[in-house]
Amino acid sequence: MENHQLKASEIKENYSLVDLLTHLGYVPVKRVRNEQLYLSMLRDSDTTPSFSVNDKQGTWYDFGEGKGGNIIDFGLLYWKGLSFPEVLEKIALTCDGSVSVLSAALNYKRQPLVEKAPNYEILDIKDLGSNPAILNYLESRGVGQVAEGRLKEIYYYVEDDDKKRNKFFAAGWQNEQGAWEIRNLYFKGCLGHKAISFIPNSEKRLSVFEGFFNYLSWLTENKFAPDSVLVLNSISLLQVGIVKAQEFQDISLYFDNDPSGRQATLDFQAAIPRAIDRSGIYKDYNDYNDLIVAERRSYQLER
Repeated sequence: MENHQLKASEIKENYSLVDLLTHLGYVPVKRVRNEQLYLSMLRDSDTTPSFSVNDKQGTWYDFGEGKGGNIIDFGLLYWKGLSFPEVLEKIALTCDGSVSVLSAALNYKRQPLVEKAPNYEILDIKDLGSNPAILNYLESRGVGQVAEGRLKEIYYYVEDDDKKRNKFFAAGWQNEQGAWEIRNLYFKGCLGHKAISFIPNSEKRLSVFEGFFNYLSWLTENKFAPDSVLVLNSISLLQVGIVKAQEFQDISLYFDNDPSGRQATLDFQAAIPRAIDRSGIYKDYNDYNDLIVAERRSYQLER
């Protein structure tokens, strides 16, 4: 048992996650102190750098998924079809290592993925209207009008490894855990634990979205729709959403037109066959918000 754990320890101690990502073809978008930020390779829908690696500590954290850990935890998520010893072998081979690990770690007890210690604090929460930068950002996404009363202005700081506090602000959307999904021109993430958001209305009709910008985009064209609304806030919460949706008779799905969104639609319909895929409304775009933004730009050009 000790020998198995030692082999796993050798992987963690002798192989760099940054080096592994480089060999896999991923490069950081930017660097902040000791952390390197990547577009998440664990999610197809990431458009802003939300996968953070602290190579000094040998840890990573995906803000979109709310998960993190060491190089082995990453490998187990990245190569989902491989067993634990196969993942160790894959890491070693990918990094051109010479450690033979397939025969090791057969009884290694995997540690749970770690939750990153909070290094932020929310300083203030305000109604929309006092910050022109946030209003302009929401207008650029085509949801300025419908965002009022549904989003908040979130002011917070993030503490880096040197204990320096950097202050930020963003538009915030609250989930059922009381945490805030935050978005601005440069960043998207979650302050707190990921969870779904549910807006009750009709007892029979439900519309389901991946993220709140797609919900707000739908709302611009369906201001008086009686539907209850479910926003997953992350595809990783699909099963939670499916459970929540079971009680509704008429279910409309508005997932992204990308591989993860299409798979989520299939998985949802496999669990609840009466759910209807509505992504054809924005078939030429990745998601509902892309459609709304394109329509807004077209209107501005015609004026």
